[in-house]
Amino acid sequence: MDHTKRPVVEALQNFLATRPVSFHVPGHKHGLLSKLPEDLKAALRYDVTELTGLDDLHAPAEMLAEAQRMLADVYGADQSFFLVNGSTVGNLAMIRAVCAPGDTLLVQRNAHKSVFHAMELAGVQAVLLTPEWDETTCTAGAVSSATVEEALERHTDAKGVVVTYPTYYGTAGSDLQTIVECAHERGIPVLVDEAHGAHFVIGSPFPVSALHAGADIVVQSAHKTLSAMTQASFLHVNSTLVDIHKLTHTLSMLQTSSPSYMLLASLDDARAMVAGYSEDDKQAFLAWRSEFIRQLKKVKALEVIETEDPLKILLRQKEASGYTLQHALEGSGIYTELADERQVLFVLPLLTEGTAYPIDSICKAVDSAVQQLQSSAVEVPEKDEPLEEEPRKFFITTSSQSKKDTEWVSAESAIGCQTAAAIIPYPPGIPLVLSGEHLNLHQIQEICHMTESGAKFQGAVRVNGSATEIEVLSAQGEDWNG
Repeated sequence: MDHTKRPVVEALQNFLATRPVSFHVPGHKHGLLSKLPEDLKAALRYDVTELTGLDDLHAPAEMLAEAQRMLADVYGADQSFFLVNGSTVGNLAMIRAVCAPGDTLLVQRNAHKSVFHAMELAGVQAVLLTPEWDETTCTAGAVSSATVEEALERHTDAKGVVVTYPTYYGTAGSDLQTIVECAHERGIPVLVDEAHGAHFVIGSPFPVSALHAGADIVVQSAHKTLSAMTQASFLHVNSTLVDIHKLTHTLSMLQTSSPSYMLLASLDDARAMVAGYSEDDKQAFLAWRSEFIRQLKKVKALEVIETEDPLKILLRQKEASGYTLQHALEGSGIYTELADERQVLFVLPLLTEGTAYPIDSICKAVDSAVQQLQSSAVEVPEKDEPLEEEPRKFFITTSSQSKKDTEWVSAESAIGCQTAAAIIPYPPGIPLVLSGEHLNLHQIQEICHMTESGAKFQGAVRVNGSATEIEVLSAQGEDWNG
């Protein structure tokens, strides 16, 4: 295939060249009626709908069908799909495609909230798999093949294994192919949330892609590490264990009936970008990365941590929390992907040969931010590893809140209570506590410490004055998850 072609982009350009007059939606009429700033307004010319010659995402037969075939060719999939509702809709669709209400799924405990939302909507039972602790990033990392195999032996009724690969922090581990082989021996599909790994297809030194490791369904955020617009993602299928018709039908129900052609064009462009990413491009990126890290390491009191994914690095300032470091960096115009108690995360640009990204000015700004922290910094305590847990079954149900009263209580009073909703540090969007879980002392201490450090949460936690409060299920309610 000629991957320099961009069927969606070219079709839109050809359509606009005809100077079309709009008597159709959207109502801004090619931007004419919009009061947006001029540079934003100009893009609205491409915000069209399913007109003659522009195909239909829900029944592709023309340029969208061609573009998705080209996408499958790049990633080595049987079939690939453009997603305009983010990787979230991909996670929802792949889980609903392999499960019925009451079925059991094995799921990595540090999965994204969208995975748990998918299981809640599908009414499935989750067997939670504790990941290994990653010493490099000081975060929960990949799940081991031994953990998956043990869970498969215990739960022979499992309909699938859901794996996060890589983690938000760039940890991939080395067990994915073994996990796939172990599951396939039992006729069980492996579903992979590869939101942060759309670029792995370009090969070493990046980790192996989930599709190349044999995964059955893979979801990728093309906007996270490739050139697509925010909310634009891919879904790939490469399996005889998945009902492709059920998956397609599920996607048609969950994706908007009015897909953005701007997002579709950016997906087409991102596919062309990664397909054309050459060895010269890769070497140029790696040389830029090496020099960037070299200069960052010159910054006094700054520690640079390299992860398994070369596209991500972590910065630590021993005497300041990651939240404090993030705030200081923003004061110098440097915006990071996320912060936690120890560090900030940089997602590097996947540069092509000849593309500039100014190292000197960036490192100067970083140095300025770090030095401003020196006088007021307080030493940050080491983060403890989480307690080891055996695989355990947890019933996730939409009934928990609708069947029960809830109340807000002080964090100290919440020990032993069930959460009314998940407690989710955001970013990264990985639930610290699931909806309906019984809170223990260790979790309460971590939640309080994180709120005091400046972490932002979604879900059943709030700060009321100086006190941390948690929304819990009232004691008189029926215990759904006990």
